[in-house]
Amino acid sequence: MSVVKEFKEFAMKGSVVDLAVGIIIGGAFGKIVSSLVGDVIMPPLGMVIGGVDFRDLAVTLKAPLLGSTAVLLRYGAFLQTIFDFAIIAFAIFLLIKGINALKRRKDSAPAVPPMPTAEELLLTEIRDLLRKQAGGV
Repeated sequence: MSVVKEFKEFAMKGSVVDLAVGIIIGGAFGKIVSSLVGDVIMPPLGMVIGGVDFRDLAVTLKAPLLGSTAVLLRYGAFLQTIFDFAIIAFAIFLLIKGINALKRRKDSAPAVPPMPTAEELLLTEIRDLLRKQAGGV
């Protein structure tokens, strides 16, 4: 088997395609959540804490010299990333929780018992006839 043919088989397996779709959708979802955090949640939060933008929070480790830039410890960007992660994790948690609730609802639907087979019906009749002959009900 040629390498190209093997690669084609591998790439076209359902699990690989599903993984690729999941990664693409995950990337798009990450952009949505990043926009939610950066454009919707952080401005009011920054206003509440005095107009501070977390991304701008930093400690100067070395002041800028002639022609060089300052060395900054940008802990605000780190805090922003942690906040983004927490919101993404919570959004995924809610999504999975919703999916699990739908699965439970589907699984808890009353199951219709299967119809007895012809053989089971015949055996039931034989049992009932034997009980009747033995004097039982």
